[in-house]
Order: sequence, then structure tokens, then C-alpha cells
Amino acid sequence: MAAAKRKRGGAATRPRKRAKGAPNGTGLPAKPSPQGEEREEHSIPAPVSKGKWKNKERVLIFSSRGINFRTRHLMHDLRTLMPHSKADTKMDRKDKLFVINEICEIKNCNKCIFFEAKKKQDLYMWLSNSPQGPSAKFLVQNIHTLAELKMTGNCLRGSRPLLSFDPVFDQEPHYALLKELFIQIFSTPQYHPKSQPFVDHVFTFSITDNRIWFRNYQIMEEDASLVEIGPRFVLNLIKIFQGSFGGPTLYENPHYQSPNMHRRMTRLAIAAKFREKHQVKDLQKLRKKEEKTIIPEDPMETVFDTPAEEKPLEIVLVKPELKVNLKKKKKLFQRQRKRQKKKSRVGV
Repeated sequence: MAAAKRKRGGAATRPRKRAKGAPNGTGLPAKPSPQGEEREEHSIPAPVSKGKWKNKERVLIFSSRGINFRTRHLMHDLRTLMPHSKADTKMDRKDKLFVINEICEIKNCNKCIFFEAKKKQDLYMWLSNSPQGPSAKFLVQNIHTLAELKMTGNCLRGSRPLLSFDPVFDQEPHYALLKELFIQIFSTPQYHPKSQPFVDHVFTFSITDNRIWFRNYQIMEEDASLVEIGPRFVLNLIKIFQGSFGGPTLYENPHYQSPNMHRRMTRLAIAAKFREKHQVKDLQKLRKKEEKTIIPEDPMETVFDTPAEEKPLEIVLVKPELKVNLKKKKKLFQRQRKRQKKKSRVGV
């Protein structure tokens, strides 16, 4: 171990530097430097909100492998809007979904938003209360991220949002359960260290066409009007489970149609339309080949026909003159001229 530096005269080790006004070992304020120069001080500002952080909600946001760029940007936007969220690496597709509960326990999170990608074109979202449950599975549609929308709205990073719900959430029991799950996941806890004590935007959850539509709006200071910020997406509910990422099914959406079935129905509709066109062409060919039906004569057709006046017959006794063909006449004239030329040559 290296020896401590000593002053001349064998003095003890040099005491550590303290900030101005900090208490020293004797309980007296620190003395200024003998040179009289003011040293630069690094002071930590006091927090804006001095309340106690009691609600320890932490949300883990991550995904499985195989997601596209749009889903990755959506995850980044949600992490930006939710200061109480945590990130993790992508989960392998072969792993069971129950492993997520262990990941949440390691990350000290009690809520989870998990994006599951299938066939590189279908995206599913899991919202879960880990580890007790319940959990809900959604099909995510019509995704538009912050960078894609380029809306005029804006909000402070880390500010706490208001949550606005459609009145239908209080009418149906499964929607009431989803409302409580949304409140616990998307609401920023009060006095969170990474949050700001301001409310300048609102998350809206509206129900239309048996789907949940998510929107994020800025609250304008002047007239409290709303300007959209983004992101936006649509959640189509599939099932609600009693446990976390599994367990008994509490509710199943009867209006849900899987993406595979939707694509199959689209292909069948296109094939039926193509088949109908071919059948129309075949019918047209058969009609052309069929013999035309002979319509019988109508005996009443000539009832109102008036007979024309009969002209007297003229009997011609003189034989008509033959018509002279001009081409033949021209040829005869040419022959006669040739003969005359020959005779004139012989005479010379």
C-alpha cells in the first residue's frame, strides 16, 4: 500500500476538500482559502416536488424477436412517454411466456407491456399485472409513431398525463377490468424521481367498432384545446386471462377475427370474383354456338299491306345493240397502227 503524503515537518495527511458552507470535523464553517480565491462549486439543485414517492409502479416494456421497425419505434415512443418504464432485451420466440414473470421480478417491475410478433406481419400486445394477474391479449392495428405523424402537438418529457376513458368502459364488466389495468400501467406515479410535476397532455381510450383507439393529445394553455402529439394505434381485444400470461379465460371477444382468417377471406373473395368472370365468358361462347331459332311466319303480318299499281308489260321485238368494250377497241386500234408502220418501212 502506498504511503500517504505528508507535509514538511511530519504533519498528518491532508484533509479532503469540502464545499463552501459544508460542516467540517470541528462543527464550524469551513475557512476560506488563504489566497482569497473563490473556488468553483458543484451544487445539486433541490427537487421541484418535495413529496414522498409512495406508488412504486414500474412497467417493463420489451418485445420478442422478429418485430419490424414500426414496432421498435412504437416501443421507444411509449418508453419516452412513460418515465416509470424499464427496458429489456428481446425475448427468444422459443421461450414460454411464463418466463416474463421471472424477468419482471429480476427487473423489479410489477406491470408489463410485451409485444409479440408473428409471421413478421402480425403484432400482438400483452398487458399484464405480474405475477398475480390478470392479463389481456390484443391485436395491434393501424400503428403510427411519433416520427411518422409529425403532428404540431408537443409536451414536456416526463410530465404526468391525464387518462380519459370512453363511457362504455363503465357499462361492461370486461371493459371495467381493462380500464383499471390501463390506469395502473399508463398513469405516471406521483412524485416519481424521473417525472415532472406538470400535466400538459392526455391519453384517450375510446371504443369504436368493438376496438380500443389510443390517442395522445397536448393540452393548450390558452384555451385548453387539444392538439394531437402521437403515437396512435388500435387495440383489438382477443382474450382476458385470470393469471399473468396465461391461466383460465375470463373473457373472449366474439367479434374478433384472426389475421390469418381475414387474409383467407380476402383471397377467397378475389378467387370468387375471378371465377365469376370466367363463367360469364363461357356463357357468352355457348350463346354464340347455339343455332338461331326460326320464328314461324305470322299470317296476320300482311293484313294491312296495300298492293302496288301494276305496270303494263312492254314487249321489245328489236334486238338490243351490243355494248362496245373500250379496252378491246383500244387494242384493235393499236394493232392497226403497228401494221401501218410496218408497211411504211417495207415501202421505203
